[in-house]
Amino acid sequence: MSALDKMWVSFAGIAFLMISMGFIYLSRYKLKNGILKFIFALVAYILLILGFFIMIFIVFSGPTGGA
Repeated sequence: MSALDKMWVSFAGIAFLMISMGFIYLSRYKLKNGILKFIFALVAYILLILGFFIMIFIVFSGPTGGA
């Protein structure tokens, strides 16, 4: 995987983590409907896990070689 591809994958991981933070906040403090709270929390935790695995992949895949 090239360095540019790793950059875009890491941006996706960061976006997943930020979106999950917002969804967890919404599900805990702003939503009153139980079904919506569950759906937002479920999506948030799925994105949190995906973001975690993406960051682990980026960190442990090592340097790209470059110029």
